Amino acid sequence: MRRWVLKHGTTGIDGLVQETVEIPEPKQGEVRVRVRAVSLNRRDQLVMAGAFARLPDRDLVPLSDGAGEIDAVGPGVTSWKVGDRVTSLFFANWISGPANPQIGAGLGGLDEDGMLADYVILPAERVAAMPQGYDFEEAATLPCAAVTAWNAVHCGHPVDASSKVLVMGTGGVSLFALLFARAAGAEVIATSGQDAKAAEVRKLGASEVINYREIPDWGAAVLQLTGGVDKVVELGGMGTLSQSLMAVAFGGEIALVGMLAGPADGLDVFMLHGKGASIRGVTVGSLEMYQAMKEAIEAHDIRPPICKRFGADDIKAAFAALDAPDLFGKIVVTL
Repeated sequence: MRRWVLKHGTTGIDGLVQETVEIPEPKQGEVRVRVRAVSLNRRDQLVMAGAFARLPDRDLVPLSDGAGEIDAVGPGVTSWKVGDRVTSLFFANWISGPANPQIGAGLGGLDEDGMLADYVILPAERVAAMPQGYDFEEAATLPCAAVTAWNAVHCGHPVDASSKVLVMGTGGVSLFALLFARAAGAEVIATSGQDAKAAEVRKLGASEVINYREIPDWGAAVLQLTGGVDKVVELGGMGTLSQSLMAVAFGGEIALVGMLAGPADGLDVFMLHGKGASIRGVTVGSLEMYQAMKEAIEAHDIRPPICKRFGADDIKAAFAALDAPDLFGKIVVTL
């Protein structure tokens, strides 16, 4: 089989090498998945760049997100059978409830090999059923970005038809959050730095799109437009928190997902206190969250925002596409 490894001691896409190895066999409690498609996340870029720690003495198979069919089961596995169509789950040991210290760093990072291989071995509880009607490429977008968006939108202070939600940018998490919030009946306001992308975001259901390049104080603009949003899906992190705090309503929640916007620009803790708002860290999610998301996807026929599809011979080009100015949603690779 083929697998792609980030070689020991290397960083960046030039350290990614294709190898041919024997197909592994599942052991007690494990399943073997024939991987048909994978998707890429910003987190995978950070792993490749060396920003996430990994064991210093071995190569690493990257990527957390993949989909395929089970083609072998190990002894003791009764929950799955050969032919079942599944996705990976990002974390280990997170079935329900809040995150816990045993969930680890996720597939394709630190000491856990990921999904960038023709076949992978996973514990039986580390896979989940694909949504009905999804192809493998669509399902491969779900484990990280979609579950993160579901957690941000529907956990903490869940949104409903009376809610106003702010999403930031046009990456996978933001677009999934927009789709999930709209499916719940919420009004969604988005930010974007490109007018062409703004038009596409409106097609997905955003009622308003604010160009943050033209309006640097976009938090105040959102406040003026809406009176304050009930939920902010915050992708920028410390560099944009002050704007999100300005935009959030009294009693609202900032779901802190990413750290893309650089260093802090100052946070008004008096405003946070005065609004009675909360900031909640969001780190992907549990099996229970995945299953609730899958039900909503099937009930509302939600389709993932796929930007570009690549073949296995173009994996390096797929990584480069993550930084392209026309990125709108997810990058997938068919194996």
